[in-house]
Amino acid sequence: MYMSLEMPTIEARLADADILSAVARLFDQPKGVGAARIATACHKGIVELTGFTDSLLARQRATELAKAIRGVRGVINELCVRTPNVPDGELRRRVQQALDQDPAVGAYPLDCRACAGTVTVEGIVQSWAEAQLVLQVLFGVPGLRQLHNHLVVRGGPLSNSDAEITTQIQAFLAWDIRVVSTRVQVLTIDGVVYLTGTVGSAAEHDQVVATAYVAGARCVKAAELHVAYWAQDPALSRQKFTPKADADVAQAIQDAFRYDPRLDALLPTVQVRAGVVTLLGTLSNLRARQAAEQDARNVVGTWEVYNLLKVRSARPEPDAHILAQVQAALLHDPHVSRRGFTVQVANGRVQLSGVVPDHFDRERAADVAAGINGVVEVVNHVHLVAAPGAQVAPITGEKVPVTQALLSREALDDQLAQRLHQHYRWSALLHDQPIDLGVRAGRVTLSGTVASWLARQQAVTEAYACGATDVNNHLRVSA
Repeated sequence: MYMSLEMPTIEARLADADILSAVARLFDQPKGVGAARIATACHKGIVELTGFTDSLLARQRATELAKAIRGVRGVINELCVRTPNVPDGELRRRVQQALDQDPAVGAYPLDCRACAGTVTVEGIVQSWAEAQLVLQVLFGVPGLRQLHNHLVVRGGPLSNSDAEITTQIQAFLAWDIRVVSTRVQVLTIDGVVYLTGTVGSAAEHDQVVATAYVAGARCVKAAELHVAYWAQDPALSRQKFTPKADADVAQAIQDAFRYDPRLDALLPTVQVRAGVVTLLGTLSNLRARQAAEQDARNVVGTWEVYNLLKVRSARPEPDAHILAQVQAALLHDPHVSRRGFTVQVANGRVQLSGVVPDHFDRERAADVAAGINGVVEVVNHVHLVAAPGAQVAPITGEKVPVTQALLSREALDDQLAQRLHQHYRWSALLHDQPIDLGVRAGRVTLSGTVASWLARQQAVTEAYACGATDVNNHLRVSA
């Protein structure tokens, strides 16, 4: 089965009902949000989420997924977190354990209090980006229903002038593949950044605001930064993706490294030749190695990344200790705690095996293991196994017994292709990418040329989420 995605035209307006259907289709796929307990509504492109989830991590993820849909201008998240009661002492212990075992935030001077499912975190951090790392770790703590953030970004006089902050933000936006729009204006007054203009999606809006904070803004005002899907028109951003000099790409990557708190003080060496980036050096943990590659791929002009970074912990942990920590983290993770994994550790190298029903759980297990101190590599041998006696129904994603759906392999492939076509069409990132897809026996083959590594990766993620058993990714990134 083979089909080509047509380039959509710019409609006058995207209807709320169509946006809502796209949100429902997205939530129906295995995404780690517990869609059956979430109700959605949409008014003038603003999506409202009500109901409940079983963790703060799932609540946050629901917002991120909705914001990545074409036509969504914003998300109002009214989801409640329902989780079994955890005694205050045990909850605080879980919080402290999660912070201690994280390679990036383990050394931060933090104080946490727990009361009736609510955790209050206090302390001083060096930057807004460091504060976000702390919050992300806490979102994954099981039993946590609410989080009160009292973190303080280290005060004192601003290290950069208003003009320097503005220039840095503009440079970051110009080099960031996640910000497609070229219609963003920046003004800084007394450390407060005012953002105006238009971006193409709610996710892009969030990225612009985050960039301003990362660049040193004391506060960001973005009420006049509007979201309109027409701003994603490739013709408006063509200049941004023109070929870049290798030296300029290398400098942009190094600038991104300097502002990333996940990386060590001794930053990796960056070499660029014809858009191919090579990263060299040694880092103290696996998360830092992954972050460096991610930072490099997010820079305009990067065509491919060879990550030759080595991981060498300053204080190596015994394999038995790493094993216990990885097993505990998987057991308590909100997304994969109900899955059974076998974990083996040798010289800091973690090997995961087991079976899970979807790709999201497989990748989540590897991510959890990578976040443990002392882990230098994760080898993921977790396999995908469909739920016995069930087939995926067309478009909705609902499961029906095989006896009620005696469909030919060709019909199932056609359903998968149609489902994936719908996902690509409503993705803010992929809807205008000329992607060709073929489906045979549940295996998806992707070909064509996309604008960025991010689009290439997202195309694969969506294929697995729609039910692909395997993905052959032949997509190229335009040079």
